[in-house]
Amino acid sequence: MVTKAIFRKIKKLNEELDLMINEVYDDDDNMVKIAEKSLVIIDESIRKLKEMISPLNFETIAEEVYFFKTLKPQFISKFIYYSTILDIESHRPNAGNKALKKYFESEQEKLRTFYEEQAEFYSYYRREATYLDHKIFVRNSYDLKMKLSFGFYNFDTSFTTSHDHMIARFLASQKLDQYLKKQLETIGNNPTVKTLSPLVWSASKVGLIELVYALYQMRCFNGGNIELSEVIKFVERSLDTDLGNFHKTIFEIRTRKQGPTKFLHLVSDHLNQHFMNTEGE
Repeated sequence: MVTKAIFRKIKKLNEELDLMINEVYDDDDNMVKIAEKSLVIIDESIRKLKEMISPLNFETIAEEVYFFKTLKPQFISKFIYYSTILDIESHRPNAGNKALKKYFESEQEKLRTFYEEQAEFYSYYRREATYLDHKIFVRNSYDLKMKLSFGFYNFDTSFTTSHDHMIARFLASQKLDQYLKKQLETIGNNPTVKTLSPLVWSASKVGLIELVYALYQMRCFNGGNIELSEVIKFVERSLDTDLGNFHKTIFEIRTRKQGPTKFLHLVSDHLNQHFMNTEGE
């Protein structure tokens, strides 16, 4: 029961971290500054996470595996991602499109090399295999015959297993790949004239934010490898609307007396009623 309560706290900590990072995007559009500010926020969250986990004796091996294979990498991957973005953007050449294209393609090549070097474990990860989990996602239970990180002996054994960092690198690399593709698309595309959407959102903006946030939490966009602010901006552009301070709205949705899924329940009720009314047609 103790571990489950801690897991709930960890999930809430991760949700709050995502919201704080998205607020950084709202305040600035300079990726160097965004990365720097995000790293400070992420570091603070990881310190809190470590305080919860280091002294904890997990009740079962399954719970320990779940933390190190699933929960911890969500935090560490963010730190790896923004550290890499900071490095890429701070060394971004002040040059023409041809030089920029070559620069971002070289970063893509680094990703390909990483995946090639980790092909065996990446296959294990992609297949959602579990037969090694008791060795590689449990503290002080690694196998020296396996390929370990060069820095493994510098790790804090109370907060680290032999392969949780590699899962975090896979998650960060997936997101970084999306970022690099987006940069190359921006370089390759000429500015286009804005076209008005034929769709107009005619329900409440709070309802739209509730809907988008629900889909975001279900990892319906890019497999979860995208910031909430980017999803919101896409929706705003697509529907030619302004959703304002959506962070404040999400907080209000979460704490309202009618419950956080008022609009979603309304959508569900209307759809069920529609299907009931059209039975036999």
